[in-house]
Amino acid sequence: MESSIKRKLTNEELAAIARSTFNQGITAAAELTDGWANAAYLVTLEEGKQVIVKAAPPAGTKLMSYEQGLMKAEVKVLRLVQQAGKVPVPAVYKHDKSESLVNCEYFIMEKLEGEPYNKVKESLTEDQRIQIDYQLGIYNRELNEIRGERFGLYAAESSADDSWSEVFMSLLLGVLADGESEGVVLPADYATIRSEVAQRVGVLDEVTEPRLLHWDLWDGNVFVKDGEVSGIIDFERALWGDPLMEHYFSHFNLSPAFLEGYGLEELSPEQQRRRALYDLYLDLIFCIECAFRQYEDQEHLQWAQDNIVQGWERFLEASGK
Repeated sequence: MESSIKRKLTNEELAAIARSTFNQGITAAAELTDGWANAAYLVTLEEGKQVIVKAAPPAGTKLMSYEQGLMKAEVKVLRLVQQAGKVPVPAVYKHDKSESLVNCEYFIMEKLEGEPYNKVKESLTEDQRIQIDYQLGIYNRELNEIRGERFGLYAAESSADDSWSEVFMSLLLGVLADGESEGVVLPADYATIRSEVAQRVGVLDEVTEPRLLHWDLWDGNVFVKDGEVSGIIDFERALWGDPLMEHYFSHFNLSPAFLEGYGLEELSPEQQRRRALYDLYLDLIFCIECAFRQYEDQEHLQWAQDNIVQGWERFLEASGK
């Protein structure tokens, strides 16, 4: 997705990065345009190996309040998950935040085999899609089995004494403050949204143990090969929280096969009330981030507006109002 905040790297800069890391030049480089914030490049080294270089927006770029230390978080979580050894993720070869070669933070990781699930999903058979969704349920459960000592964004500093309801409310209020600062129009006034959420956030108090969440685990961040999941990427928005906040529990993607793989038959009424809060949070981000990214895709901008209108209605309906 084209946005104004991506740090575009030249071939000369990519060659310097390759030389510094692998002591060899490059024979080809191509930008991967699917990312939403970081820029990513497929780089072919002189000896034939292909790697992925990801570049963060330059220091000082205006980001949303929850987008703290995205690249640092991604690198650390990739290494944590790889060490656990149960979920396929790319190896990290180098992470450089010195800005000595280029004026941005970057890291280099393994190129996964296969293709993004969202690019090939329609070409797969129904049985293959069911199998992949089932595998994703298993892998997502494995990620969520990693336990933490506090709630909150992986890269952020937060108190171990803060409850999940307090942390989540802080995250949601931060997103609303971002929207207000940019004059984003929502389907209800900001005070009403804050009030309606505050009346319901107590349902999150039943969540007492911080678990690792990918949170951005959707079809575009899943690689598949030969009808199987070959890897999972983009952990930059990872946090410690309620596993039910994961994307595949959302109104966008929830499937029986995923639930089965995860180990659930269906969501209980209490879980559905928690999920209603998480759905609203995601719908707000999709809308408000457009003001920060300055996306060029008019269809996506319209979709984000339509989705928050529908999302607000879903939230009120789920709460019986």
